[in-house]
Amino acid sequence: MAWKQMYAHKIVTAEEAVKHIKSNDRLVLGHAAAEPLPLTDAMVANKDQYENVEIIHFVPMGKSEYCKPEMENYFTHNSFFLGGNTREAIASGRGRFTPAFLHESVNFFKTTLQPDVALFQVSPPDEHGYCSFGISVDFTKPAAESARLKIAEINDIFPRTLGDTFIHISDIDYLVPTSRPLIEIMPTDIGEVERAIGENCASIIEDGSAIQMGIGAIPDAVLLFLDNKKDLGIHTEMLSTGVVRLVKQGVINNRLKTTHSGKITATFVMGTQELYDFAENNPMVELYPADYINDPVLISRNDKVVSICSCIQIDFTGQVCAESIGPKQFSGTGGQVDFFRGANMSKGGKAITAISSTTANGKISRIVPFLDYGSVVTSTRNDVNYVVTEYGIAQLKGKTTRNRARALINIAHPKFRPELISQFEEIFKCVF
Repeated sequence: MAWKQMYAHKIVTAEEAVKHIKSNDRLVLGHAAAEPLPLTDAMVANKDQYENVEIIHFVPMGKSEYCKPEMENYFTHNSFFLGGNTREAIASGRGRFTPAFLHESVNFFKTTLQPDVALFQVSPPDEHGYCSFGISVDFTKPAAESARLKIAEINDIFPRTLGDTFIHISDIDYLVPTSRPLIEIMPTDIGEVERAIGENCASIIEDGSAIQMGIGAIPDAVLLFLDNKKDLGIHTEMLSTGVVRLVKQGVINNRLKTTHSGKITATFVMGTQELYDFAENNPMVELYPADYINDPVLISRNDKVVSICSCIQIDFTGQVCAESIGPKQFSGTGGQVDFFRGANMSKGGKAITAISSTTANGKISRIVPFLDYGSVVTSTRNDVNYVVTEYGIAQLKGKTTRNRARALINIAHPKFRPELISQFEEIFKCVF
């Protein structure tokens, strides 16, 4: 059967598609801004037909109604990375959390967590019948390829991206046509603190660096201070809106990248419509699954890799907690360790933890003698090198534990430094 005939044969409504999900199925949802919202809405509406459907997700951007208390008999949420709509389900015990480095999670969907069903979003087919996973390749494509049942929202404004992003119509079981705007993440307000952190980070980024950074005020602030850099490249887990301006200015040209020279490489895209338009069918932008993009060995093959990540707390020795508040899971491991290790192995690379010195409106120091009881160590003290706050830069690798602590105290908020110095002297039995 020609692919156009297949296409016509496989079109159903969202309501019809989700009737093929069965009780006790393991189901994986498309990621982040590519979440197939009409399919998740239809699945929730059809809840009475299910028992104990396990839903696996990373960053949730939809309503996540399957996590509500009244859904407990129908759905169980298994999260690899929490968001605002899923934290309560995990904290209450209705949901579950699976820790994993992003690069290794892909293999789970081929082995221990092989899905029965995948719900995902794709672009319209090209002239050969291939659809693109567009702005979310990451774990979504490998999970869909492993699933017994593949149900795709086929959105006529969903971007077609290049790289390892394609699936043929013949490999999809049911197609649900839509025409709806994508989920957008608008730029965050950048305050004085974020600007200072951004300027400090930019000061140690060299010309020719290959950069990884996420989303939010601090990454956006870093990008503000890169206008005078030359020949920057992007190899990143998530591609965000701020890079578009620097590409247009010629600051980012990827010319000196060792792997995928001339290309921006990422595993998913999340930001504004401007970013999605930029990524659409752009030969400069290539997306690949997370086991490739986040592989520390691949990352390290580029010279001068700069990885900029954030955290919740860092202790005197450099241990970073980036995913829990005490024992309460807040987010997830994601790709922080993948990129820190890749940057540390890269020739001239820099792994940077960029944080504001305080939280809770200045009431709590993020730099502490010991992580809070129950806190998760996301990046070990052996992985962490540069720590940047609005008060300066602490370089940790090669330093003793007491000299690490001194360097961190020097970039802590001034109002906390006397207390931190006192704690330093008690712990290390020496004068600061």
